[in-house]
Amino acid sequence: MLVLVFDFLKRFRPTPPATEWLVVGLGNPGPKYETTKHNVGTLAVDQSAKNLAPVRGIKATVEHIGDVAWARPTTFMNLSGEAVAPLAKQLGVPPERIVVIHDELDLPAGKVRIKLGGNENGHNGLKSLTEHLGTRDYVRVRVGIGRPPKGLAVPDWVLGPLDGNEAIETAAEAARLVCSDGLAAAQNEIHAKS
Repeated sequence: MLVLVFDFLKRFRPTPPATEWLVVGLGNPGPKYETTKHNVGTLAVDQSAKNLAPVRGIKATVEHIGDVAWARPTTFMNLSGEAVAPLAKQLGVPPERIVVIHDELDLPAGKVRIKLGGNENGHNGLKSLTEHLGTRDYVRVRVGIGRPPKGLAVPDWVLGPLDGNEAIETAAEAARLVCSDGLAAAQNEIHAKS
């Protein structure tokens, strides 16, 4: 009798919506890196996804909210593609529907810009994504952290503490807008703000 009830419930359980978008926040794992400039991507994902959970066989934690999967790779930044490519494949999300939130040296702190594709500009996390996805054609939400002051090496700058000007909430909003309203509408709204 119990088996029949279980079969009945399984057949009539609502089907979750298909995943239309994958939003990924780049960063490094562990408390040592949590509040560094390099982790603005993961912190932006945390603005929207509060219940990330591990996915068996994938190097990431994920939360599905409607038709959007929000993810944080559990790999180090330079290996981000090892998490994102298999996750996108498992979810059936093509590269052009992957939104990657990452730190950007070439933008001043407080600026957020959205674009589709482009060069990696020396960003090792993006290089890994491009290598594993086989394309540069994914959406980037670029979160400005500015260039280091004279005499400070780039690795020390990006692994340095946040200073409060990184526009993390705006980056999270940018990713949500891309998924709900499309790239052009998100660019128009976010680029006017910051």
